[in-house]
Amino acid sequence: MRIRESHIRKIHYGTALGAVGLVALHISVRFATGNFAASLSYDYVVSNYQNLTYALLLEMILILVSVHGFNGFRGILLDYKSGLKYEKAVNWGCFISALSLIGYGTIIIVLANQIRL
Repeated sequence: MRIRESHIRKIHYGTALGAVGLVALHISVRFATGNFAASLSYDYVVSNYQNLTYALLLEMILILVSVHGFNGFRGILLDYKSGLKYEKAVNWGCFISALSLIGYGTIIIVLANQIRL
């Protein structure tokens, strides 16, 4: 099964728009807390991961940015060289890399929920 390049571009644009919106929300929440420097302390960061709503926001940002980034990297690599085997290797490599990064980030969020402050 092959996905048309036009659909891949739409995914790329959609993830960009979603990521910009969610990152803007994330930054506004950081500044709304009052003291930006305090929001970077270890205890505060862990408490953010333990807030279900905020953890879901961070998870969505992780997914959108990972998909967008690896899709862009895929496009760059495919512009560099052509060929069916190369294209297949790049597609699978970027797909597996994005899944690995999302999996690693999700594990971090889950483990941070188990930390007792």
